[in-house]
Formats: sequence, structure tokens, C-alpha cells
Amino acid sequence: MAFTVADYTVFVLLLVLSSAIGLFYALSGGRQRTVQEFLLANRSMSFLPVALSLLATFQSAVAILGVPAEIYRFGTEYWFLGCCYFLGLLIPAHVFIPVFYRLHLTSTYEYLELRFNKAVRVCGTVTFIFQMVIYMGVVLYAPALALNAVTQFDLWGAVLTMGLVCTLYTTLGGLKAVIWTDVFQTLVMFAGQLAVIVVGTVKVGGMGRVWQLAADQGKISGIDLNPDPFERHTFWTLAVGGVFMMLSLYGVNQAQVQRYLSSRTEREAVLSCYAVFPCQQVVLCLSCLTGLVMFAYYREHPLTAAQSQASSDQLVLYFVMDVLKDLPGLPGLFVACLFSGSLSTISSAFNSLATVTMEDLIHPYFPGLQESRATLLSKLLALSYGLLCLGMAYLSSMMGPMLQAAISIFGMVGGPLLGLFCLGMFFPCANPTGAIAGLAAGLAMAFWIGIGSLVSNLRAAPSVPALSNSTDFPQASSLTTAIATTLLTSTPAPAPKRLSGLQKFYSLSYMWYSAHNSSTVILVGLLVSLLTGPTKGATVNPRTIYPVLPRLLCCLPQRYRERLSCGVGCSAEDGSWEEDGSCEEPVPCALEKTSNGMLNGPVGGLAPVEEAEGEGFARVEGAHTYILQETSL
Repeated sequence: MAFTVADYTVFVLLLVLSSAIGLFYALSGGRQRTVQEFLLANRSMSFLPVALSLLATFQSAVAILGVPAEIYRFGTEYWFLGCCYFLGLLIPAHVFIPVFYRLHLTSTYEYLELRFNKAVRVCGTVTFIFQMVIYMGVVLYAPALALNAVTQFDLWGAVLTMGLVCTLYTTLGGLKAVIWTDVFQTLVMFAGQLAVIVVGTVKVGGMGRVWQLAADQGKISGIDLNPDPFERHTFWTLAVGGVFMMLSLYGVNQAQVQRYLSSRTEREAVLSCYAVFPCQQVVLCLSCLTGLVMFAYYREHPLTAAQSQASSDQLVLYFVMDVLKDLPGLPGLFVACLFSGSLSTISSAFNSLATVTMEDLIHPYFPGLQESRATLLSKLLALSYGLLCLGMAYLSSMMGPMLQAAISIFGMVGGPLLGLFCLGMFFPCANPTGAIAGLAAGLAMAFWIGIGSLVSNLRAAPSVPALSNSTDFPQASSLTTAIATTLLTSTPAPAPKRLSGLQKFYSLSYMWYSAHNSSTVILVGLLVSLLTGPTKGATVNPRTIYPVLPRLLCCLPQRYRERLSCGVGCSAEDGSWEEDGSCEEPVPCALEKTSNGMLNGPVGGLAPVEEAEGEGFARVEGAHTYILQETSL
């Protein structure tokens, strides 16, 4: 089907308005003249735009195609993923955000140096850069390839236009432009999906008819309480395994944490995490309803010969074109919806990569870098990563079957990084050697399972197109949990064969990858730490520790809670332990960051401020606004 002038007009409007937002923030306010403004939006954002930006980063173009394809093929069981959203956002709101926010970080990996040492920080940073560089080109190329196959929409014209527009507004407008374009693009995504659902439902005969056709064909799934981790989707796989996937995304991923840190107060950051919860439920419902309507539509209107040979993601686009072909402009709206997902994801990648490169690999080695030069360098880094994205998109076009491996590599890294942060935050005895060994073991385990599963499925593909637990796009959970369902094979799954040995191991459900790999990091890290000499609690900065056991067992007497804290003083927000489970006022921590990325101290730190009795001292503009109370001696 060819696009009309109205369709192209809607698509061009998306690009023009996105660019205009970037130009507006480049020419207004502080005009992106400081690192603080460019990378953290001057820590001035309110919770609602931050929440919508968090949602947009989560909702990539691959997810917009992947989730309806999953529902179309396998039914509504994937819908139970929504059960994991509650804990997957509650834990970051009350565990990770307070720790990161009160340390005044810019890069998430600065935490690893404060908790362990610089070597661990560099290892975490390099792992993240490797993860994102591989992924960002694929997330731009894959949807364009699917769109080209269905609509003859120019492939490289779309890739180059989207890549350059995204690079433009990210480089000029900084994080504030990225967040506000995410807000606009989220609304476009909602509009595009709603248009497809409404028009498709009307053509089928109403939502009641959609539900009836799906139920008659067994597509409405009940609750499967099978605890077997080798089953692809069960309630426990989605609701429990999904929590770890959510934590790797919303707990420790730089692209998301950077948005929390851009909030004007810690309370706004926590509220943004809460606000994402209902938005995610709405997005999941829209995607699942799209899949159900698509299934009902093709029960009433049989597939053509070309459509029956299409892959699942292409079938979603065929459905959109079939449903909206008589309504000029609406196919263009869905294309805008699709590429809004790509724009929001890759702009987050550019900005977060520029941030970690600047803060973790340049600032520590050039502490005297002038603010103006640091800002210019940050913009050049964003520009460079944008151009690199286009290069990676070109490499993606040459990968062929290896494209699946590239996506797999992205998904394999989220779990080990989550394990590394949990090891540091929850286990005071962990030392730097244990952290590096644990990360290496976690990555090795992740690559072993992921690549082994992929190779095993490719070998089985020619003869037995068996249903893959890891799917063709396995668990790219660090930017979107839904990407794992993309590009599923279009053939029906036969009865599964009984597997044993490594084949059984490789059949582990992709939803458990994050839990398995993060647990490997923690167990190996603790074991190596105990063998090489655990860190003494008195030497650990209490602001880098979340006392999970003393909090959970707050009813125990004080002496037992102190033992559970492994000799670490009460964390910065707590102070020292009291009989009722509360804490005395904390001592301000010396390892606190200013807006220029360096540690506070007599040189280059905060200027002295006058102190009122009992009120401690407030941070200057550009840093957080909460008050640190000084301990009464």
C-alpha cells in the first residue's frame, strides 16, 4: 500500500515539532551553557514530564510491533506482565532513588566508585556503553526494515531522517529537550494505537465481538500457576521474573536514573516513579487490545497469500494498513507513532551515553576542565553517538541472522549490572575484587545462556520450528521488557519435545534471565569477597548502603539490628539506630557531589553558607534542595 500526501504530512509534522522542541530549549533559559543544564536539565523537572519520559523510553518501536504480535500468536497470557509493575516500580522508588539522589550523582556508575573503587566504576561504564552502542542502531533500523517490507516506505530515507533529527534535538537541547520531546512523542504513540484499536473494533463489530472471537479460539488465557522456570510464560514467570526485568530498567539503568536525578526534589523523583505505574498499565492494555483486535479482524477477513508468509511484526503493519487504508492521514499517524517509539529510545541512548562518557571516563582524569569546555565536549559526545547510531544502523543491515545476536547481547547485560548494584547496596561485606569477579561471572553466565539458546534455536529451526523460550529478540529488558516478544516465528508451535542436559538449561524462560544473571553476580561476588577478605563495615560509606535487613526486621531489638547492619553506621537518611527502629540525625557525608561532577571538599566544593541553629545547611542552586541536619554533639 502506498502512502498518501496526508500520511507523509503527519509524519513530517512529527519530525518538525520534535526538532522545534530541541531548538526552543537550545535558545531559551540557560541555553545549555553548563554541564548541569545539558545533562540534568538543571535538576528542575517536575514529576509528570519525567514520568512520561520514563514511559517513552520503555515503549520502543519494537515493543509497539512486538506485543500485539505476541498476543495475536499466543493469547493474552503476556498481559499478566502488568502484575510485576507494582514491585518493579515500588522498589526503585524507595530503595534506589533515595540512595542515588542523596549522593547527588550525575552518572549512575559514580555510585560504584563511592561504594567500591574506580576500577569497578570503569567496568560498569564500559559494560553499559557496549550494551547501548550495539542496541541503538538496531532499534532504529529494525522498525524501518519492517515498515519498508509492508508499505514500501523508503528504508534509508526513514533511517537517516530519524537519526539526524534525533541527533539534532538531543545535541542542541540537552536532557530537557529529550524529556519534553518524549512527552510529545508519548501522546503521538497513544493516539496512533487508539486509532488502530477504535477503527479495527468498529470494523469487526464491537469489542464484545472481538472478545468473543478471541475466547472461542482460546486466546483469552487464564492464570497458569505452573512454577516451572522452563515454561516460556506463566503467572510466576511474568509476575516474579518480570520484577527483576523492571528493576534492571527502572532501578539502575542510566537512561532512567538520569531522569530521576533531573527532578527538582527527591519527592518529585519518587512521584515520577509512581506516576509511571498507571501509564504502563494503559500502554500494556493498548498493546494487548491491538493484538486481540488484529486476531479478531483476521478471523473475519482471512489473510492474503503475502500476509500469511509475513513475520509477526510485519503482520501488525499489514493489519494497520488494512484497517486504516480508507482514512487518509491515519496510516501516517501510526507510522509517526512507530517512529516516536524509536526517537524516544535512541535520544535517551545518546544522552545517557554522553553522560557516562563525560562523567566516568573524562571528568575523573581531567578535573580542571573548564565548565564551558566541558559543556561543549558533552554536546560533541552526543553528536558523535548520534552519528555512531547511523553507522550501527548500517551495520545492522549487513548482519542478517546476526541481527538476533546483537539484540540478544543487549538484553544479556541488564541482569549483571542490576546484580552489581544490588551487591554494593545490600551487602556491606562485598569488596571491589568480589564486585569485578561477580560482574565477570554474571556476564559470562548471561552470554552462555543467551548465545547457547540462540544457537540451539537456529539449529532446530530448519527441521522443527519449535517455540523458543528466549524468542527471536531475547530479553532486551534494559530499555523495554516488551522487546522480547518481537519477530516471533510465524509458524505454529508444535508440542514441545522433552529436553535434557544443556538443551534443558538453554530453554530457561527469557523472563528469568535478569533474575538468574543478577543472582550469579551476587553469589560469586559474595564468595570472592569472603575469600579475599570482606570489607569492614566501619570503612563503608553508609550513604552507599541500603540497610535492607534492619528495615525488614525493624521489630528486633537494637543490638540485633546493629549486627544485621554488618558494622555499617546508619545510612545518611537514617542516622544511628534507636530502640523504636528510628534513627538519630545523620552526619553529613563528605563524599557528596556538586554540580560539576567532582566531590565536595575545601577546593572546588560548595561555598560556605551561613548556618542557622538546628537547621544544618542548604545546598546552593543547581544541586538538590533538601536540608542536611548536623549531629548534635
